[in-house]
Amino acid sequence: MSMSKETKKANAVPLWVKPTLSIAEATVYSGIGRDKLYELTDKENCPFVLWLGNKRRIKRVAFDQFILDSFSF
Repeated sequence: MSMSKETKKANAVPLWVKPTLSIAEATVYSGIGRDKLYELTDKENCPFVLWLGNKRRIKRVAFDQFILDSFSF
């Protein structure tokens, strides 16, 4: 049985609640471009990437901290 689009939207979890984000979700969440996120997550010591096989997920809390630490006010 497939769910309708309305049901899927009603059951959608907000990005700021999810523990991990896809690259596409992280782009929407942060405003940082896809290519830049790939560049950042390719670094060996990236603190907010979680590799699942060959897929990368963004640890949201660590990503938030990275953004806060990277901003210069």
